[in-house]
Amino acid sequence: MSISSAPSYDLVLAGGTVIDPASDTNARLDVAVTGDRIAAIGKGLATNAARTIDVTGSTVLPGLVEGHTHIFQYVSAVGAPAEEAHLRRGVVAAADAGTAGASTFAAFRKLVVEANPLRIVNFLNVSVLGLIDFRFGELLNPDTLVPEDALATAEAHPDIVRGFKIRLSEDVVGENWESLLKKSVALAEQAGLPLMLHIGETSEPLPVVLDYLRPGDIVAHCYTGKPYGILDGDKVQPAVNAARERGVLFDSAHGKSNLSFEVARRAIADGFLPDVLSSDTSARNWRGPVFDLLTSISKLVALGAPLEECVRRATVAPAQLLGLDAEGYGRLEVGGRADVTVVDWTDEVTLPDAAGNTIVAPRLEPTVVLHGGAEVDIVPWRGLKTA
Repeated sequence: MSISSAPSYDLVLAGGTVIDPASDTNARLDVAVTGDRIAAIGKGLATNAARTIDVTGSTVLPGLVEGHTHIFQYVSAVGAPAEEAHLRRGVVAAADAGTAGASTFAAFRKLVVEANPLRIVNFLNVSVLGLIDFRFGELLNPDTLVPEDALATAEAHPDIVRGFKIRLSEDVVGENWESLLKKSVALAEQAGLPLMLHIGETSEPLPVVLDYLRPGDIVAHCYTGKPYGILDGDKVQPAVNAARERGVLFDSAHGKSNLSFEVARRAIADGFLPDVLSSDTSARNWRGPVFDLLTSISKLVALGAPLEECVRRATVAPAQLLGLDAEGYGRLEVGGRADVTVVDWTDEVTLPDAAGNTIVAPRLEPTVVLHGGAEVDIVPWRGLKTA
């Protein structure tokens, strides 16, 4: 009489193509999960599992890391719902980019960070007001930049505050752009944190602005079609490439008004991919034109960016930038977090950019999302009809 042994794994995702840029893995492998950890990655693991999900033909990714979003719901008119807009669409960690300022941070921590299951950090707005409403520039009164308040908040909450954010558009900073930028850079320097800079319709051309930034600082909306973007004709400006060479980072940050297909197509053709691929989700765009991070990835792939490089910029790259790699985010590894997003390519759909231009292309759709080993209830895509 033989005695069968108990299954070694709680769950195996079997037969999918695993893409994990952190380990340079791109191969057909099984991923086994026990509890909240990845127990094994390899071939033939399904024979020893309590439960198996056949993901043959699908792509198995690390749980996505959103490097730029706005999820300060209920306090800010800008905030999208974190769980529905992100976790239930394959994102397991996210950075809110400047929706909260020092005066609203306590509410952000309680109502967003502590109330949602996904890991949330933030770039603290340099204005104490934060971004409450897109209609009103938070720095038009320059006195709302109170460095000591921002610094105290960052020092008191190092588990959440991973940098600072300034929106440098003319309708936000007025004629005080230079003094506000200098103060913001000095604040970030004192705190030992990066500064994220929102561009598009700045008072001065981008090369002038870039001169103020340090290695590790981040330029958001690198594919904006608004004035003073990264291009000079069909090519990326030399000053932009020079800034990247000295360590300045660039974030795609789609947003409602800051992804131009034409700019992205030309930049990608010129070899300029973002360092971080993010959606810039907010209350005014999560039902379109942005929808979610996977849709933002799909758009750049359709414009010529390699899938694996896009995945890198939406997993391990933002995890490293945000210090979340130390917590195991952005990668698939044995013994690591069982955060997994399985995706399929859909049929072609119509996808819009921020200016109303469209392309027809396949779209990545999550089919299985694991968060700490538990299956997440995926919500349907909020997008347009099939073309």
